[in-house]
Formats: sequence, structure tokens, C-alpha cells
Amino acid sequence: MRRSVVTVPVCCLVLILFATPALACGGLVAPNGSVNLLRTATLAAYQDGVEHYVTSFEFAGGGAEFGSIIPLPGVPTSVKRGGSWTLQRLQEEVAPPAVARNSLALGGTSFDSAAKVILEKEIDALDITILEGGGDAVGEWAEENGFGLTPDAPEILDFYAERSPIFMAARFDVGRARDLGQGVGDGTPIHLAIPTQNPWVPLRILGLGREPNEIIEADVFLLTESTPTLLPAPGTPELGRGIELERSEPASRDLLTDLRSDKGMKWLAREGLHLSYLRIDARADEVVHDLAIDASGTGIPSRISAGLQAPASPTWPQTSQVPWGLWAGAVAMAAALLLFLARGASSEWN
Repeated sequence: MRRSVVTVPVCCLVLILFATPALACGGLVAPNGSVNLLRTATLAAYQDGVEHYVTSFEFAGGGAEFGSIIPLPGVPTSVKRGGSWTLQRLQEEVAPPAVARNSLALGGTSFDSAAKVILEKEIDALDITILEGGGDAVGEWAEENGFGLTPDAPEILDFYAERSPIFMAARFDVGRARDLGQGVGDGTPIHLAIPTQNPWVPLRILGLGREPNEIIEADVFLLTESTPTLLPAPGTPELGRGIELERSEPASRDLLTDLRSDKGMKWLAREGLHLSYLRIDARADEVVHDLAIDASGTGIPSRISAGLQAPASPTWPQTSQVPWGLWAGAVAMAAALLLFLARGASSEWN
């Protein structure tokens, strides 16, 4: 089965010894030091107002046509290599024992200007670019930089740009990949820290370039400080067939200890986090929305963030984007204009 454009297997570059059950990670190491997950997987962890988005990109052995573009809820403050086996450990946590043993044996709104490059970074053989722009602008940037866009790309890019104009483009440098000994199917995990009011997971992007009846297989892991509320809510018609909330429980101390022992994962709390696991086995034409989250568990997630409602087209920059002094000046000018009109009306009556 061909994988989704956004694929996330993960590498285990070194054999790390730590307490069971995470020792199983060592059993998954392939002869070249890498490991592939059985399914697409993503982690969205939310702590202290920051979403830690961990995903991975699979080396397909080709050029730019294998690049990926992922929508983001905001501008990341850091982009770095992710933990070598974090996603793998999460899959092991939720896999039934028989499956775990088998796996061990296998081992919109348009912007007139061009897209703005916010950040560029090399991570192993990956070239990462953080972009800001509308759907058309990001699509033009992708084509100019050698990405092969599928016919449904303009619609999906517009779908995301209406809600957030921030995207991450990732592409393997084939020469660097070969120098590093990466083979087809090996993955490079990426960790982004994104300040945001609530975490958000893009799901519709998984169907990019897929046939309507093609099956998408993916695992989504959430780690939050409270039991979150989700939109679409599990069990509702909006969620669609083939997308199920399989686990919702306190994260075990063993799991958090194992995750914290991975490279770059010390930010994760030692205890008190809630684990949610969503399993996706759905047709591409059923995954037409994203996953919006209220991490506090006390509110209702945004329908706009979930892609269930289109945002109103802004006719003026948002308040947070306009300096306070400019707003104050505009208010003062409006008040003066109203006073002038009122005096004019009064003189006419007199």
C-alpha cells in the first residue's frame, strides 16, 4: 500500500539501554541502525501553552517530488531533530501484546505577495523550510522549488491557509541521505515547539494525492495536562468512520520515564499527563477535517480549527497584528469625526 504524503516512521539511530518495557526499542533496530514504524504516527504534546509536534519523514530515495508540506497552527520557536524512538515507544504502549511481539520480530484566503520564508534548517538529510503565505503563494513556492504538486493540492492548501498561513516544507537531499547511509523507508523525526492557545493536529493533509477509496492508516498520540475535549468528538457522525479514540487514560510513569530518556525529550513532565490515542483506518474521502483540541478539557474546541466551519474572511488585520498606538489613533480620529458630524447636524437644526 502506498503511504500518505505525510508519512511518519521514526529512526532509532543507537541502541539505548533502559528499563523495560522500553528495552523493546533495541529489538527493532535494523542492521543499518534504523527502524520503521508499522503505521504513520504523530505526537502532539501540550505543556505550558506550547504544542510540541513530533512527526517524521520517510526517505523515499527520490528527489523533490517526495517532499512534504505540512500545515502548522503557528510559527514554531524551535525546529530540531526529534527523539530517535519516541513515536515508536508510543505505538508500543498502545499495541496489543500479540501485535507488539510481531513487530519485534519484523524489526481560501489568498495573499497577493509571494510566500515568505521564515526559517530554513538542515536536519540530517532533510531540508526544512517554514513558510508564511496563502494557498496560492505556498503552491507557487513549492513548484518553484521543485515540489511535485498533485491536482488536489490547491484546494487543500487553501483549506489550511484560511485558518493559518504557516506551513512546513520538508524534502530529502538525496546526496546527504546516501552519505548518512539512509535507505528507502528510513525516517528522520522532527520536533517543533509551537506556542498556541490549544494544540491542533492536521488530518486532512493525509489524503493529499490519494484516491477517494484509498485507505489512510495513522496513529495520533496526544499528551496533555488534563483530559482533553476533542472536535470532532469521538462517536459523532462528524468524526467519520474509521477514526476511533482507542485510549484515554493517565499516562503511566513508565511511559513518561521512557519518553524523557529519549534525546531532546527532557521537556516532558515526569508525571500528571493524560494520554489520548486515536487510531485512523479510513478512506481518504472520509478524512475531510482536522482534529481540534481543548487541552483544559473544560471548553469546546473551535469548529474553525477542526475544519468544520470556514472562518470569516478578514477585511482588516486582527487586533493582535496591529500596534496599540495605531488602534488608539484610529479611535481618536473616529471620535473626532463623529463630533464634527454631530456639530454640523446641530447647526443645521438651529
